[in-house]
Amino acid sequence: MKILLVHNFYGSAAPSGENMVFEAEKSLLQKNGHDVAVFTRQSDEIRNNGFAGMLRGAIATPWNWRMGAAIKKVMEDFKPDVVHVHNTFPLISPAIFYAIGNRAASVFTLHNYRLFCPAAIPLRNGRVCTLCIENKTVWPSLKYGCYRKSRLATLPLAVSVALHRMLGTWTKHVDAFIALSDFQRTLMARAGLPDERTYVKPNFYPGKPSVVPWAQRGNCVVFVGRLSAEKGVNSLLRAWRLWGIEAPALKLVGAGELRTELEKKASGLPVQFIGQVGSSEAQAHIADARLLVLPSEWFEGFPMVIREAFAFGTPVAVSNIGPLPSIVQHGKDGVVFEPENPQSLLNTVRTAWVTPSLLEELGAGARAEFESKYTEDVNYKILMDIYKKAIASKKSAL
Repeated sequence: MKILLVHNFYGSAAPSGENMVFEAEKSLLQKNGHDVAVFTRQSDEIRNNGFAGMLRGAIATPWNWRMGAAIKKVMEDFKPDVVHVHNTFPLISPAIFYAIGNRAASVFTLHNYRLFCPAAIPLRNGRVCTLCIENKTVWPSLKYGCYRKSRLATLPLAVSVALHRMLGTWTKHVDAFIALSDFQRTLMARAGLPDERTYVKPNFYPGKPSVVPWAQRGNCVVFVGRLSAEKGVNSLLRAWRLWGIEAPALKLVGAGELRTELEKKASGLPVQFIGQVGSSEAQAHIADARLLVLPSEWFEGFPMVIREAFAFGTPVAVSNIGPLPSIVQHGKDGVVFEPENPQSLLNTVRTAWVTPSLLEELGAGARAEFESKYTEDVNYKILMDIYKKAIASKKSAL
């Protein structure tokens, strides 16, 4: 199969799960013998150009004629069977789906909620907000300035959402959508995405890493992610404060705007701030821990750290919000607590920690979950099935 992969890379200064998924799927397809070409742009092209760059990105977000013409040329030369798009924001734009037309089947991975939520993250003032999604309008995003807390910055994204809803881009010009979870698929269908053409394919972990024996692991809990409000790190530290000096060592791997504040809150507690590290070092911390905790207070897509924890046989504690309780099964491969509730987090994690052999059993369940759902072989079969359905959908529409 000839496959053209399309992706707008986010800024190189910050790690991106979407960038990682794009590279992983490219390698997966090449490994399985497919002829793969790429069409990419870098957000760094505009990030380093001040106001002029911001203006260029704003104009390109809803519709970029140049990208449409560019991808037409690539397709004429490469003649793909499938064009798989990962991210069009801000430089590529949804205009490419019109350029693809009947030349190939089109597939679009929903790494976030940007098709109907201008902020991409259904979150406002630290709280989940689905007004634009549920009400099928962008006015709330403009009213509250949801993207970067700015009405001006939100405007091009709101225009893009409204324009492509009006044109029927998502109902008429994409042959298959890939949601990362059943939760995301259901929410996006309520917003107007065609349910019959939206399929679920979670992220996968390449290879089959070895599992650190339980007796050799550090006596610690680990959090890996951005130190920001929506990630629930404030609730996490409040739970550790309630636990007191008997709490196990907690490692916070990642950077973010809350670090200074969190360091003050962690004073006197067994909490270590590791900071921003490379992916291999972050994964080493996950593999060595007895529990990964993800206390998110917003709708995640499919957190990369969960598939990593499962791959390394590390159980996961997650908040009961969005897709998390359907990915992590309480009592099987991890535990689930109530979001924004430090007492619930404490009770749940402490019970799991002090119950003899429970975490080790949950770790074995996590590895079994990886073997059955998140290996590259399983993921490849799902992806190929989606491609075949997209091709069939394109042919039936001709």
